[in-house]
Amino acid sequence: MKKFIIEGGHPLRGTVTASGNKNAALKLLPACILTDQPVILHNIPNIQDVRNTLLVLADLGVEIADLGDGSWRIHAHSLKKTALDSVLAGRTRASFVFSGPMLARLGQVTLPLPGGDVIGGRPLDTHMRALESLGVQIDVPDRGLFRMSAKSLRGAGYLLLAEASVTATENTIMTAVLAAGETIIDNAASEPHVRDLCHFLNQMGAKIEGIGTNHLTIQGVERLDGVEFTIGSDFMEVGSFIGATAVTGGEVRIKNADPQNLRMIRLVYEKLGVTWIDEGNDILIPADQPMKIQPALGGRISEIKPMPWPGFPPDLMSIAVVLASQAEGSALLHDWMYESRFFFVDNLVFMGAKIVLCDPHRVLVQVKSTLVASPHGVPSPDIRAGMALLLAGLCAEGTTTIHNIQQVDRGYERIDVKLRSLGAHIKRIE
Repeated sequence: MKKFIIEGGHPLRGTVTASGNKNAALKLLPACILTDQPVILHNIPNIQDVRNTLLVLADLGVEIADLGDGSWRIHAHSLKKTALDSVLAGRTRASFVFSGPMLARLGQVTLPLPGGDVIGGRPLDTHMRALESLGVQIDVPDRGLFRMSAKSLRGAGYLLLAEASVTATENTIMTAVLAAGETIIDNAASEPHVRDLCHFLNQMGAKIEGIGTNHLTIQGVERLDGVEFTIGSDFMEVGSFIGATAVTGGEVRIKNADPQNLRMIRLVYEKLGVTWIDEGNDILIPADQPMKIQPALGGRISEIKPMPWPGFPPDLMSIAVVLASQAEGSALLHDWMYESRFFFVDNLVFMGAKIVLCDPHRVLVQVKSTLVASPHGVPSPDIRAGMALLLAGLCAEGTTTIHNIQQVDRGYERIDVKLRSLGAHIKRIE
């Protein structure tokens, strides 16, 4: 099994370029099914989840051409089947968003329960209610198998989502753009990757208004055309590199960081004593970081928790735990969204972190800790926890082994190569 070997204690220094947004790529690729014309996408990250998604497209009969440097030509002029391969689709959570494009294009789809990170319950109820409101009939003939059909999609009128789910919002949008009539989505997610999807579809000929808000109005159209589109940078990767720079005491410039998407991340990281400088579309993380947790009013322990956009992204909570462990002061981190998010912290405790797992949703980081490498290795349970443990290895004394790194590869492009370019002592063992 693949693993990383990390010798800690080497500050990161230099320049790195942010990769394309993982969550945008995983939705824009299935969205190419909505047209029979060729689509060219740029800035697609070379990560495992993207490769899996391309395999699903190819299995459906979509023509795919690698143009190099993160650019792909996708041409779904004809589709040979309506059922997704259960093995391929089961490798990623994003496979479920094939349902919207397939229904809009062919009127039916069969797909398995999606895969993805095991970070807690991730119910599909919001997806189902939204699809049904658009005229979709859903049958579950076997446990973990969904058979959906729609003789004709119709606009849902006013549709209030039960939660601001990103994937449910995206799937509903992709279904509604070719549905006859109007769909108004309230309580819609508005993350940067949702905005990318909306702009992409509008350039194809869709009619979506309210982009960037939680109130979207969609007028269905008869067809969509091909387009050329460049996705934005991955702010999760940027947030991770900021954390890695801070815990190692280094100084790094991140190019194409899209600072406009980092405003809430900045507010939360400043609570943890981490700052950076915006320079055009780049950011500079200086070496002289405060690394001191700001207490709340009255001297209370500072609390960090995620919220729907524009709140702090839940996928950076694991990184925030490691940051807090390397800062002076105490912090309570509360991920109310996912009950298994913090089940990796026992590995940090083993490495010397002064952390208490209060319950499945909350951890108390007590004081700044000197981390000691784990020579026997720590597992990477999911994408973000794996990256958090990688940060711990970078600043720990000694050499740390991280196992199960295919989880990290699902979400981070050539992470070991990028870190080595910044001076990290990290090697990949195949």
